[in-house]
Amino acid sequence: MPLPTVRFKHARFSARFPEAYRYSKSHYWMAAVEGEPNLWRVGFTKFATRMLGELVDCEWQLKVGEAMEPGKIVGWVEGFKAASDVYGVMNGTFAEGNPYLKQDACIVRTDPYEVGWLYSAHGEPEADSLDVHGYIDYLSGIIQRMAEEGHGEEEMVED
Repeated sequence: MPLPTVRFKHARFSARFPEAYRYSKSHYWMAAVEGEPNLWRVGFTKFATRMLGELVDCEWQLKVGEAMEPGKIVGWVEGFKAASDVYGVMNGTFAEGNPYLKQDACIVRTDPYEVGWLYSAHGEPEADSLDVHGYIDYLSGIIQRMAEEGHGEEEMVED
């Protein structure tokens, strides 16, 4: 069954965001894993995947059970457009990196909210995480600033 989503459209940028997820201002989502107390999956939002492009590789610096906190580097991803560190957005312990990404890292872009999660953690989302509407408001401001600064939105068109 498809996830209930909220549609966001700003100029030429369009995306759907799962309404039950939490979001960070650093463009990660956090979703509680059903039936697993205090276990959350974390991934990139559609906005983040559009900025990075297709992913080709990833690596996790934390070991299973290691403490993590918001802002701490968890690992890295490499894409066709850019390489980026992956940061913690949870208070707790690292559970695992998504093993499927070693087979097909591109799934992060094509299915970011279900199969394309990055890592999981036991604990709680960062204190300043946003609900879907708060994230959409925040994202709208970022896209507006990008447009004012002359950054193109051509590559962001997708639904």
